[in-house]
Amino acid sequence: MTYCVAIKTDDGLVFASDSLTNAGIDHVSTYSKMHTFVQPGERMFVLLAAGNLATTQAVVKRLRDDCRLSNPTCLSSVYSISDAVDYIGTISTEVQRTQAARDANTNFEATFIFGGQIAGQAPETFMIYPQGNHIHESAAHPFLQIGETKYGKPILDRVIRPDTPLEQAARCALVSINSTIRSNLTVGPPVELLIYNTDALNGGRRLLFSEDHPYYRSLANAWNEGLRQALNNLPPFEWENQPQPLQVVATSGSGQMQG
Repeated sequence: MTYCVAIKTDDGLVFASDSLTNAGIDHVSTYSKMHTFVQPGERMFVLLAAGNLATTQAVVKRLRDDCRLSNPTCLSSVYSISDAVDYIGTISTEVQRTQAARDANTNFEATFIFGGQIAGQAPETFMIYPQGNHIHESAAHPFLQIGETKYGKPILDRVIRPDTPLEQAARCALVSINSTIRSNLTVGPPVELLIYNTDALNGGRRLLFSEDHPYYRSLANAWNEGLRQALNNLPPFEWENQPQPLQVVATSGSGQMQG
């Protein structure tokens, strides 16, 4: 399983992903699920991948080959991010059909988050479904998730807004992934984080956090302690602040107490 998240704020974009692709008693594999395509000063794209590893790797290879060969349609030449998303969706469905023709008993579906910026246009993020169709982030819902989404969603729902500062959104993304890792053994480190400032048109600030990375551990510990403190500070039930009625205990003539 996988967990990836992308956040769009007024200041830029945040992308985060785990790296665990195959969990088992005898074998654990890690592969980067974050792929960048950058033409400095012109365009910057990030692709987050979830699903069948053979499909996601084939899609990424095709995207890079099309750019390298200067094919008429490629990430270096698309006019808009929406056009790029249509192009990726087409490649993904083609790859899935080819894989399924070889092995009809395996699920080759893949889901992607794609985002970035082209010079002169606003940053955007999209989620691409296995069928090739897609959805766009919105002001009311400025984040997108793929993979094992349920454990990391509550903090995003409560915190992320378009005016959330970019670094705060990045910390929120890390907490979202950390919460997922604690609740689901099929999602695991290292965790990749990319922070992109609007109009920078560069590769952004990309960070890699192992489970023992000092900052990552400090962030997780601070979040855990903050949750405990928040729980302790929740308002009490109304009866908790009221004096308890005095209970009178009578004794019988035999010296035995009676309620």
